[in-house]
Amino acid sequence: MSLLYGLQSTRRNPFLSGVNNLANRRQWTSPASCPLAPKLRAVNAYWGLNTVNHCHSVTLLPRNFLFCRTLNNKKSRCLSSAQSKELGVLTYRCTVWGDSVLRQGARKVAGVPALAASCSPSCPAVKEARSFRTSARVQAAPVPLLLLILKPVQKLLAIIVGRGIRKWWQALPPNKKELFKDSVRKNKWRLLLGLSAFGLLFVVFYFTHLEVSPVTGRSKLLLVGKEHFRLLSDLEYEVWMEEFKNDLLPERDPRYLTVKAMVYHLTQCNQDIPGISETNWVVHVVDSPAVNAFVLPNGQVFIFTGLLNSVTDMHQLSFLLGHEIAHAVLGHAAEKASLVHLLDFLGMIFLTMIWAICPRDSLAVLGQWIQSKLQEYMFDRPYSRTLEAEADKVGLQLAAKACADVRASSVFWQQMEFSESLHGHPKLPEWLSTHPSHGNRAEYLDRLIPQALKLREVCNCPPLSGPDPRLLFRLTVKRFLEDSEKEDLNTTVKKQKMDALPIQKQEQIPLTYVLEKRTAG
Repeated sequence: MSLLYGLQSTRRNPFLSGVNNLANRRQWTSPASCPLAPKLRAVNAYWGLNTVNHCHSVTLLPRNFLFCRTLNNKKSRCLSSAQSKELGVLTYRCTVWGDSVLRQGARKVAGVPALAASCSPSCPAVKEARSFRTSARVQAAPVPLLLLILKPVQKLLAIIVGRGIRKWWQALPPNKKELFKDSVRKNKWRLLLGLSAFGLLFVVFYFTHLEVSPVTGRSKLLLVGKEHFRLLSDLEYEVWMEEFKNDLLPERDPRYLTVKAMVYHLTQCNQDIPGISETNWVVHVVDSPAVNAFVLPNGQVFIFTGLLNSVTDMHQLSFLLGHEIAHAVLGHAAEKASLVHLLDFLGMIFLTMIWAICPRDSLAVLGQWIQSKLQEYMFDRPYSRTLEAEADKVGLQLAAKACADVRASSVFWQQMEFSESLHGHPKLPEWLSTHPSHGNRAEYLDRLIPQALKLREVCNCPPLSGPDPRLLFRLTVKRFLEDSEKEDLNTTVKKQKMDALPIQKQEQIPLTYVLEKRTAG
């Protein structure tokens, strides 16, 4: 049975089916039968767009993604997308978005956060996305040796100092140990004052390195300068380019053009967000089955074809790209690196104490392992989950301002959760992961979707007239499970009949043989 919402192979994925069918086409000309429809003529069953024009000759190519908008000079453009593949009980047709990116006469709505209070004054059509290009392939410069050995050297230094203190203490004669203890008792207030001064300096250092995010208004710790971190991002970019140099899709590939158009549309519709207009966004599509994507702080977008095969439509892709762009705009990489530096510094102190107090090296190694695990599961991973949740929130707002169907965002994570359960993947506790669980992310996005829908209204986006994709997903999953149970029941009954047939024959053979013998006698 064909599974739903992109859980099977690429050729069953409604988002990429048309792309794969015409992957070798170089040019596409907009057919004359697909103009901007002036009135509502049909409603797509899933996409929920306000102006639809049937256009069977159009296939889902990236050049078709021309988002309709009304410019100041009254010229119009349109976005057309064709769907001819069945998805469960639904059949999609070519649709044309009407007036999807109007940016005039925006009005404020109560309850919308400061980030979402205004829309970009200009949101040009994706047809004009000519500034994107694949960066020239260069030889990756090696990461500085200092960055590679700094963290191990810190740990090694702490171990040497702590072990040296222990050896020094063990070598002291008993009388000198008593003299040292008496000296500590006499100067305990001075020691306490010194520790207090050190703690005060640490607190002052922490608060003087806090910076308020202009997007969310949240205070965050930044120990790495922006210029320094941009240099590190350039080095990381060269490393990734060297690793993926044989797997990058060419610029003429329809999947590359699709992602490029989506990124351009997202960034142009969010020019009022600090950090988006100042960044040069460059797209790279990696031919890899990994379901992953990431954006470097310098604007280099990397997305894997495995993720493109997992999304159902461009609404889900718009949200996922918005999520990754939000990571870059919010400076999560620099924030996480700053936290790691701070924890490493504090960890050096505790590591020195562990190696100084533990009487044997084996106990010190055990204490060091416990200390590293506590730091990882109490600070590193929870903080990473917090940043992921923040990127989900901001990414949903970016997609809403680009007039995407934000309701499809939670459906994607429901798809991922359902797919993992079908493949029998073990469900690990969330506290073991750096990302929230798929189910929790879907629930969190469901709570944010009403606010994102209000933001679409502020930006004069067309109303979503189709059925809720979340409801459609639940109904389709329910039907799929019911059909699976029926198939399992039929298979069990047939197996029981097949198993019983040889037994009956074995019972009849001796009886027939006896009757024949008696008749002959």
